[in-house]
Amino acid sequence: MADQTPGEPRRMRTSVKGPLMFSAFFAVLAFVAVLIFASGGSAKAPRFDLAFTGAGIAFIVSLVVAAMLSMSHKENADHLGKGSGVNLSSKRPGHGGHGGPAAPDEQTEAPDAGR
Repeated sequence: MADQTPGEPRRMRTSVKGPLMFSAFFAVLAFVAVLIFASGGSAKAPRFDLAFTGAGIAFIVSLVVAAMLSMSHKENADHLGKGSGVNLSSKRPGHGGHGGPAAPDEQTEAPDAGR
């Protein structure tokens, strides 16, 4: 959140609106599911107490999970996408830790070349 400037709207990752909408969706889904399935049939009264309890639990758990995921998000460094890593090409001969580069006249034979 240190890269935010005052007066500008926040990005979706640092905004509060995204995780709240995510959690509210799952709370409504849990409310409807518990209201339907906890009553035990259409002849019995709906259980609003269990439905509100399930919605509250779903809201809190999904909000905590969304907050933990957004806090653990870290952008990759710019130099990682530039191709400066180890073993960039497997086609270069002698680049496998054999003590040094292989001579150009050394040809490695395939295991089934004599068949």
